[in-house]
Parts: sequence; structure tokens; C-alpha cells
Amino acid sequence: MKWDELEATCKVCTNCKLCERRHNVVFGDGNPRAEVMFIGEGPGEQEDLSGVPFVGRAGQLLTDMLKIIDLDRSQYYITNIVKCRPPGNRDPESAEQDACMGYLRSQVRMIKPKIIICLGRIAAMRLIRSDYRITKEHGQWVKSGPFWMTAIYHPSALLRDLNKRPETFDDLMSIQEKIREVCTHTYPEQQN
Repeated sequence: MKWDELEATCKVCTNCKLCERRHNVVFGDGNPRAEVMFIGEGPGEQEDLSGVPFVGRAGQLLTDMLKIIDLDRSQYYITNIVKCRPPGNRDPESAEQDACMGYLRSQVRMIKPKIIICLGRIAAMRLIRSDYRITKEHGQWVKSGPFWMTAIYHPSALLRDLNKRPETFDDLMSIQEKIREVCTHTYPEQQN
């Protein structure tokens, strides 16, 4: 399956009950050949309305955070585990996550990132380890097959708790260092 076919299939998905209330499927955004991939848990209200991930308040904060380490959407790909908004922005249920995992696996397989950054606890528990503890393990790197993976606090958590921001700054510096270590064309000075 090609990228356009995967996106078209995802946009008409009815594999779970989230399809019943969605405005838009939020497939993903950014560079489909990126070395760095960010994965959150699911779209919020603004994302559901626009069809683009991380465009609300939390998304704007994430954009500002990534500017600190000289990243913009031309340099990474961003998506969520579930592609439709859970009602009231609740955590996506296991069955809803399961319904979308095929799409996410295909995205990862086609993009072939070197680094995957989980945004928040739900993504980390699904993608890194089921008992992942974001408060204790954020910013720690693990190698999983061909990928380097880490998790940082979800930007919405940083909107609610400003005390988490200094730790997140340290995590961002670690991400920048890992990009410089394992990626070959994410930063302009790395291009040959």
C-alpha cells in the first residue's frame, strides 16, 4: 500500500465507535520521510475540526518547544495513536487504540524514522512499555528494533503544570543531542 492509499483508507475507517462522532480523521502531518517522529495519544477538539494534529493550545506549545531545538514540521512527522477524537478528550480506550494500531504501524514502516518520541503517558505505555511511568522515566532513551525511543510530558500536561517545564527543557536538549547523534539530515548543517 502506498502513502496516499493508507491515508485514504484511514479517512473512511469505521473500525471503532470513535468514527460516529468525528468531524475529521486526523491522519498526521509533517515530513513523511522524516528521521524523527512524534506520536501522541489522540486528537483534541481543534484537531478534530481541522484534521491536523497538534494545532490547539497544546500543539502551539509543542511547536514553541520544538523551536528551542530548531525543529519545525518540515523536519519531523507527527501523528497520534488514535486518529479520531475521543469524546471530551478522554483517554482512548484499549479497543480504540487497537483499531488504529495498523495505521500507525504502517505509518512507522513507511516513514522509517530513526527516533520516535512519545508525547505523554498513553503513547509511552502503548509504544514503549505497558507499565511505563512518565513521571519517573520521561527523557530516558530505549532502543527498540531500529528505533531510538523516548517519552516526554504531553504538552497539555505542561499547560496544566508549569513545574514540569524545566524537566521537559532537559528532555528537549536530550532529543536534540540524540538527533545529532543518529540522524543524518534532520538539521540543515547535517546535510551533505
